[in-house]
Amino acid sequence: MGVGGWNWNDAWVFVSAVIAERLERDRAMHAALPVTGATLADLLAAADFLHHSVPSRDDLQEAIRRLSGAGLLTVEDDIIEVAPAGEQLWRTRPFSGLSSAVMTLQAQLNRASQPGYTDWSLDDQTYNAAVREYSLRLADGR
Repeated sequence: MGVGGWNWNDAWVFVSAVIAERLERDRAMHAALPVTGATLADLLAAADFLHHSVPSRDDLQEAIRRLSGAGLLTVEDDIIEVAPAGEQLWRTRPFSGLSSAVMTLQAQLNRASQPGYTDWSLDDQTYNAAVREYSLRLADGR
């Protein structure tokens, strides 16, 4: 990572947020429920799908701080949404497929903007609850 630039974890969390939010939007629309963003557990599931691992609390907190500070994500409590600037970035990225989406997005982020910063914090209890929720989904086959 260059000084002050975006790193791989930032791109990984961003792509995971896009996937998670779209899945939640589809579920809500099919169930005639209000559309909200993705939960932290949804984001962890998408991250695991992309990279076969779950970001640590520190990595997740730092990436969300940087992405939301740059206006690409919004976060309230444990609900994450892709902001309009993030939607624009996603729509205008070079298409590469999911296998290389994170690397493509990291390059796109570095061309498009600088990381920002917000004071959002992810405490251990909230992070652990999201990991538990995701683990229960896996056990249930969801």
